Amino acid sequence: MGPWGRQSPLSLLIPAQGSCLFFLFCLRLSASCPQTCQCPEHAGAVAVHCSARGLQEIPKDIPAEAVLLKLDANRISRIPNGAFQHLNQLRELDLSQNAIETIGPAAFSGLAGGLRLLDLSHNHIRRVPKDALGKLSAKIRLSHNPLHCECDLQEALWELKLDPDSVDEMACHTAVQEELVGKPLIQALDSGVSFCSVQHKTTDVAMLVTMFGWFAMVITYVVYYVRHNQEDARRHLEYLKSLPSAPISKDPLSPAP
Repeated sequence: MGPWGRQSPLSLLIPAQGSCLFFLFCLRLSASCPQTCQCPEHAGAVAVHCSARGLQEIPKDIPAEAVLLKLDANRISRIPNGAFQHLNQLRELDLSQNAIETIGPAAFSGLAGGLRLLDLSHNHIRRVPKDALGKLSAKIRLSHNPLHCECDLQEALWELKLDPDSVDEMACHTAVQEELVGKPLIQALDSGVSFCSVQHKTTDVAMLVTMFGWFAMVITYVVYYVRHNQEDARRHLEYLKSLPSAPISKDPLSPAP
């Protein structure tokens, strides 16, 4: 305070600088967290909570320091390529209870080494994208999805590390064999059923039908070709017969007329 009870310029500047620093700090925090989400930090590790926020797509401003990302209970329908490629510290990703139908082949690029758990349960996934999930070392939850049990699914499951706590809740919503519809997927596979053998039989039948069609076309062409040549030969013979013949001389020494 000055001698007349007024604040000095220095005393006015210090609070102002503190307010500016506090404002910038708050601005930095708000800019590093998606809108409507919460991003608590502990010892440098960030957890991003975006559960039940009505999101229709993956947020683009997720902090790179995130180790936990919860996007469950939203309305996300697709995961595009490179959606998480900057999150190389992510350990757990929760995408359950959404409306996911399509997953890009490079949707989880950048997460192959560090991710430990990927929850895709309670979605609308019919076919498991082997290209997108096959490179992950994380435990994967796929329960409560309308899976179509076919050869591609069986081959994909051989490469995935399914979460043992939820694998029993995976069922065939549709299947190449109607008797498997509604049955638990693991139970069907444990019984010795092979979806690929059915597909191979179907492929063999299709190949036989195709080969028979080509064979029939070749036979038809050969028959047509032979008949056409016979017709040409008959017309040529009739033409030769229609030509006038020259009289034959009885005296071989007589000169030709």
